[in-house]
Amino acid sequence: MKKKTIRRILSLIKPYIGFVLVSLFCAALTVAAALLIPIFSGNAIDAMLGKGEVDLSVILRAITLIALCALVGALAQKLTALSGNRITYSVCRDLRDRVSKKMHKLPVAYADTHSVGDAVSRTVTDVDTFADGLLMGTTQLFSAFLTVLATLGVMLYLNPVIALAVFVLTPLSIFVARFIATRTHRHFSAQARVRGEETGLANEYIEGARVVKAFGYEDESLAAFDEVNGRLERVSMKATFFSSLVNPTTRVVNNIVYAVVILICAFYAQDESVLSIGALSVFLSYASQYAKPFNDISSVITELQNAFSCAVRVFEFLDEEEETPDPVEPITPPVAGRVTLSDVSFRYVPDRPLIEGLSLDVKAGERIAIVGPTGCGKTTLINLLMRFYDVTGGTVTVDGADIRKMKREELRSRYGMVLQDTWLKDGTVRDNIAYGKPGATEEEIIAAAKMAHAHSFIRRLPKGYDTEIVGNGSNFSVGQRQLLCIARAMLALPPMLILDEATSSIDTRTELKIQDAFKTMMKGRTSFIVAHRLSTIKEADLILVMKDGHVVEQGSHEVLLRANGFYATLYNSQFSKV
Repeated sequence: MKKKTIRRILSLIKPYIGFVLVSLFCAALTVAAALLIPIFSGNAIDAMLGKGEVDLSVILRAITLIALCALVGALAQKLTALSGNRITYSVCRDLRDRVSKKMHKLPVAYADTHSVGDAVSRTVTDVDTFADGLLMGTTQLFSAFLTVLATLGVMLYLNPVIALAVFVLTPLSIFVARFIATRTHRHFSAQARVRGEETGLANEYIEGARVVKAFGYEDESLAAFDEVNGRLERVSMKATFFSSLVNPTTRVVNNIVYAVVILICAFYAQDESVLSIGALSVFLSYASQYAKPFNDISSVITELQNAFSCAVRVFEFLDEEEETPDPVEPITPPVAGRVTLSDVSFRYVPDRPLIEGLSLDVKAGERIAIVGPTGCGKTTLINLLMRFYDVTGGTVTVDGADIRKMKREELRSRYGMVLQDTWLKDGTVRDNIAYGKPGATEEEIIAAAKMAHAHSFIRRLPKGYDTEIVGNGSNFSVGQRQLLCIARAMLALPPMLILDEATSSIDTRTELKIQDAFKTMMKGRTSFIVAHRLSTIKEADLILVMKDGHVVEQGSHEVLLRANGFYATLYNSQFSKV
């Protein structure tokens, strides 16, 4: 448990200081009521020891006070629990809000280099575990410490010798608990890390279930999962083993303390003028009350170790480097659609250049096709245009403004994007089409669906446009999902378009119809088209042929064919006879 982590947790609790004070006050009342009950019980015992000397008035008064203390203690304990719940779940709500906001501030590079399952584990499982530990801490830890201090104080007041004996033996219990707890933290940290790995692996296999089955990879998948699950079992067993040592060892120490109190009290009880039987019962009750919180503390420490390990993982996520912030005074150039790249270079890994010295001037309304072999930098170029990644050299300007001097929201609002990889959110078909234009009317949504040739299959759905989409569209075919994404772009009608293999999963007949719709859509709009099927880009104003991060050829379809260069080789290879 690092001090920095504790400080950050306290900063999360700070806004709810009112509930903290109520919880502390009620916890103090609960402890006070518990401490008073043995005193009233002792008085009642002393009032009935002598034969024929039972003082009923003292006994009845003691019973009344005991009942009152029990009632006050129960109410205070209930309020302590309610306050603790409010603090815990408010803090977890705030923490999840921060994680959610952080997700939208992280660069695309984070998603490209981290497991989705691990991020989900940090957001859901780790926050839940942290909540469980925090709940125990707020409701039990303070009460336990206060009980120990208050009991020791009262015992010191009643009999300093017995109290000092208890006080001398106390550090032994604390030392044992601390010795074990420090070793437990390491194993709980490993447990949280491996659990995130297992979540990521499960997410990977669930998403790729069809591929796993298609290639008969079930046994290998099970073996890989068993390996991770086995590691999780081992670290969990170690964490549980060490954490389970705390309670029995502290119980042994506490029983030793209890035995010492009994022994000392036995010597004092020989002389009733020094220690009455009622006072003896008070001390024995206090010795029991004094020992019990150490068992509670040991249990809480186990949960806190796990909770703090999970909190560290969540804070690590929150500390991830964010996107370069938008400029304080952003530029908002007039919308025209001109894009210029000047001596652009980019690399994902510092020592492995991908794009070098790329220059390009795209006039407003031009259709630019980008072709080339896999891995040549086509999609990377699109990522740079959208500023999902920042160039490592040179500049990209839109309508005369360096995109790094524009707000990302402003830049991206100028593009409509249809990718090869589809993404649909949980909700209705209507919600997904209107994702880029939330205020769209029903007529606009239907018109966009018709342009994308999605209207016919949507009408055949059980609830039409009100049909629910679940699991990124798992209840739709790949082609249907792509048609919905195309309809989404056609509804938004932005000044510029990016089509990255936008029709790769659509049948040829429908593709020809959509190409006609795209032609209408692209009129007057600057468009960037990435395609492997070169027959779809013949009418582009300019074709960029990329190879190894460089534009090796550029020109119209006819010009490039006449040049008989790399483009001609690519084009002819798609139509050559076998």
